[in-house]
Amino acid sequence: MKPTADPSPEPRNFFQDVHEVVRLVPRGRVTTYGAIAHYLGARHGARTVGYAMMAAHTADQYVPAHRVLNRLGHLTGRLHYATPTAMQEALEAEGIRVEEDRVVDFAKLFWDPSVELA
Repeated sequence: MKPTADPSPEPRNFFQDVHEVVRLVPRGRVTTYGAIAHYLGARHGARTVGYAMMAAHTADQYVPAHRVLNRLGHLTGRLHYATPTAMQEALEAEGIRVEEDRVVDFAKLFWDPSVELA
């Protein structure tokens, strides 16, 4: 029997790819579930990106999930934090203003991985 070639590295999964992109979002900037999905080639995968954010606490390295918002700049993920205000507090610690669960100046702070990582 012939020896097999070196085994391939462990295959990556979508959640790992999402977490890697989120780690690249600069402090003081925000992105969206849909923008990440689009960048990763899953144009209609915004909901799956949301699931990846809910699992961010299980990742090997820290994932700044608080920087990921819905397409209108709303903190829709806030209910998945230890307290209802934890996501807002994390954003405000980075200098991002939040009013009524929405990022103020969302368009100005928006980080699009398809543009920034091109």
